[in-house]
Amino acid sequence: MVSRVRVWLNRTYAENVFFMDQLRRNPSDRAVEIHATHGDPDSPVLAAADTAELEPDALSPAAYVEYALTQCRRRGIDVFVPRLHQSAIVAHRADFEAAGTALLAPPPEAVAVFEDKVVAYQAVESIGVPVPPWWRVRDADELVTAVEELERLGHRACFKPAAGAGGVGFRMITREPFSLAQLKGFPSPEVPLDLVLESLRRAEEPVDWLVMPRLEQPEVSVDCLTGSDNRVRLAIGRTKHGRRRGFTQHERWLEPTRRIAEGFGLHHLSNIQFRMLGDRPVLMDVNTRPAGGLHQLSLCGVNAPWAAVRLALGDDPGEISPPFLGQDYTVVSAPRPLLPVTMPRQRTEPPTLRGSLDALPAPATPVEPRTASGALQ
Repeated sequence: MVSRVRVWLNRTYAENVFFMDQLRRNPSDRAVEIHATHGDPDSPVLAAADTAELEPDALSPAAYVEYALTQCRRRGIDVFVPRLHQSAIVAHRADFEAAGTALLAPPPEAVAVFEDKVVAYQAVESIGVPVPPWWRVRDADELVTAVEELERLGHRACFKPAAGAGGVGFRMITREPFSLAQLKGFPSPEVPLDLVLESLRRAEEPVDWLVMPRLEQPEVSVDCLTGSDNRVRLAIGRTKHGRRRGFTQHERWLEPTRRIAEGFGLHHLSNIQFRMLGDRPVLMDVNTRPAGGLHQLSLCGVNAPWAAVRLALGDDPGEISPPFLGQDYTVVSAPRPLLPVTMPRQRTEPPTLRGSLDALPAPATPVEPRTASGALQ
C-alpha cells in the first residue's frame, strides 16, 4: 500500500487553496494530507487544510527555521513549500532532509540572486536575457536623474522596491499636479513627481527603489518546473492583457525562461514574468516560488503542483507538455469557507462605574489547531 504524502504550506497566498485542491485531486490517486500555517486566522488556506495552526508573530529568520523544523518533525512533513523566510529555510536544507522533509524550493544561491531585483537584472543580462533600462535610486536627486533620462528616451517612469513581492510598492510617475481629479473614481497607482520628491527629502532614511520604464502588455507569466539536474520539466506561459487571460508555448517567452531557470538552478517551481518594451519582450520579474495563479494550468490539462511534489520526492515526472492549450478566460472571485472563531465573552448586566474595567470584553480566544479535512472539496 502506498503511503500518504504530507505537505506543508507556510503563510502562503489565499489563492493557493486551489494549489491544495489540485494536490488532493492528483492523477496518481495518492492520498495527500495538507498542513497549513498562517499569521491571519481568517486566511482561507487554514480552512482548506487538513490540519492548521496560527504562526507565532515576529520570529527572526533563524527562530523561524527552528519553528519550521519543529513543525516538520512533529507533523511528519514529507514536502515543505516555504514562502515566508524562504532564503533562511533553504540555507538549512540538510537539516530538513535529516528530519525527513524535502524542500520544494530552489537552492540558496538561486534564491539570493533573485531576492534583489537589481542583482537579478544584472545576472540575467549577463546570460543574454534582455531587461528594461533601470536605475537604482536611494534619494531625490537620483530619482530626478532617472526620471529625466527615461522621459528623454520617450518612456514613462515607474518605480518599485528593489526587494519585494508582487505589485507591492509599484507606482507610476506623473508630471501632473495633484488635483481633485485624482480623488475621483478608484485609487490610482499614479503619483505626482513633486510629491514623491518632497517625501524623499523629508525622509529620515534612504529608500531602495528600482526605477524603470512603464512596460506594456501583454504580460506573460511562465510557470516553470525544474529538476535538481537544472533541466526544465515544464514551462507554460500564462498571458494577461487587461481582463483577458490565455496560454502560450511561443519560444519568444519559453527560450529565455529556460535560459534563466537552467542557468541559475531555479529548482522546483518558479515563475518568470515578461512584458513588452516596444516590440520586444523583456524580463520583468523572477519569483523563486509557485505563482498564485499556477492552478490555472489545469485549463491546459496539467496538474503542476502534483508534478512538483513528485519531483521533490525523487519521483521524476519527466518532461511535461500540455496536451492542449485552454481557451481564453478571465478570473473572478468566489466565496471560500473560513474556520469558525470564538466570540469574545459578553457581559449580560450593564457595567457600573466601579466595574467599568471589568466590563470590557475578554480578548478572543486564538484559533486552536483543528482538523478541517474535506471542508472545501
